[in-house]
Amino acid sequence: MAPFLAKFEPIDGNGKEKVAVIGSGSWGTALARIAAINASEQEGFDETVNMWVRQREIPGKGLLTDLINETHENSRYLPQMILPDNLVAVPNLKDVVKDATLIVFCVPHQFLPPVIAELSQPGVLTKGARAISAIKGIEVDVKTIDIYTYPSIIEKELGLPCSALGGANIALEVANQEFCETTIGVPSPTDAAKWHAVFDTQMFRVHCVEDVAGVSLSGALKNVVALAAGFVDGMNLGGNTKAAILRIGLLEMSTFTLEFFPSSSPQTFSHHSAGVADLITTSFGGRNRKCAEAFIRTGKSFPELEEELLNGQKLQGTITAEEIYKFLEGRGRLDGYPLFEKVYKISFEGMDPQLMFEDL
Repeated sequence: MAPFLAKFEPIDGNGKEKVAVIGSGSWGTALARIAAINASEQEGFDETVNMWVRQREIPGKGLLTDLINETHENSRYLPQMILPDNLVAVPNLKDVVKDATLIVFCVPHQFLPPVIAELSQPGVLTKGARAISAIKGIEVDVKTIDIYTYPSIIEKELGLPCSALGGANIALEVANQEFCETTIGVPSPTDAAKWHAVFDTQMFRVHCVEDVAGVSLSGALKNVVALAAGFVDGMNLGGNTKAAILRIGLLEMSTFTLEFFPSSSPQTFSHHSAGVADLITTSFGGRNRKCAEAFIRTGKSFPELEEELLNGQKLQGTITAEEIYKFLEGRGRLDGYPLFEKVYKISFEGMDPQLMFEDL
């Protein structure tokens, strides 16, 4: 594994890093929990970790932030999981990032623009702060036919060096401290050292690689392949078929990334949790697979299934499938990615799912 990892010196504990987490869904809460535990146990960190929670009234119980801070549980998205006392739910975004030097972005990608708009106001961010994105997805400019990762958007709009985190990480399993790995794509050894200190534990192993784009694209594209895996399950097909779809999907993920982000590394997909491991987990246990199976079995639309099955969370795979399709269509490259094309057409154009296997 060593030849494929970023080299860095551990942080020395001098200075005072302050971590803030923007997002409080199941994954944001699980990451915030790890960051808060590490901040309380390591030198060089402010012990308090703020987590941005969009304020809402819980009928008969009070404000959500008050409930989280009093019960130390996010009952909406990560129930029955005790959160550390030093993890504080905060409803005001500017208060969350006040004095923060390490900022974790973990919101659904459709909610990122208003977050960036507020953070870009003068005096909101600490000079010299760094960011990391755990957001799954990409942005496509349909006019220019360009594609952007969320770390690149955060870096451009906010002026923060931005890393990317992704891997085979089901939020509840991470919160339950079941052993797993994650991959952090970093722009520099300094970023590797800091984010490794924030997130690495005995049961949540962090591997840093100098491939921000590769980790970002893998986290987005695997959700498209997971839809295909769900279609397979919905058609009651077996392990052979699913394995074939995952192999073809992984190849398209890697090929797409190397074609349009040529500085990326194929090892990110073949050797790291952000690649093949994340694809396997998502294609057997994730929300995109779950909704895609139900899409085939029930005939209901994806918006209906999102409402019924996801408890307020958002489905990323369909959004990414549509964006990737438009991008490839605009670039004249649909013929190079037949699985991506068919996932879009099954999801949005009524294609018979049995046709998914033609020309693969």
